[in-house]
Amino acid sequence: MTAQTFRWSELPVDQPMDRIDRRRIIGEKMMISHVTLHEGFRVPAHSHANEQFALVMSGRVRFNVGDAARGDLRTVELTAGEVLHLPPHVPHDAEALETSVVLDLFSPPSEETGVDAAS
Repeated sequence: MTAQTFRWSELPVDQPMDRIDRRRIIGEKMMISHVTLHEGFRVPAHSHANEQFALVMSGRVRFNVGDAARGDLRTVELTAGEVLHLPPHVPHDAEALETSVVLDLFSPPSEETGVDAAS
């Protein structure tokens, strides 16, 4: 494998759900997604085997993290420059309170994430 460079503006965009535009770079051991979440975007509660970091570049996104039945549900609002770390199998949902740009990093990479499973 050789080193590569990418330009987000030149990568194909997919829309796995309404109100989301996504570009992805999928490597051998991790994946990064550049997503624009349009105001009102919602992904229902889900979990996955991937570890995930969600870095908010602009906008405001609300996450519900954990499980009410286990007593560990909490709500966090992230704005530009803030990062949410989601260990594997932690339930979470998300709502864009305004149009937001987020970089999602996943390890290991996966063709399907929560937005794919919800569509």
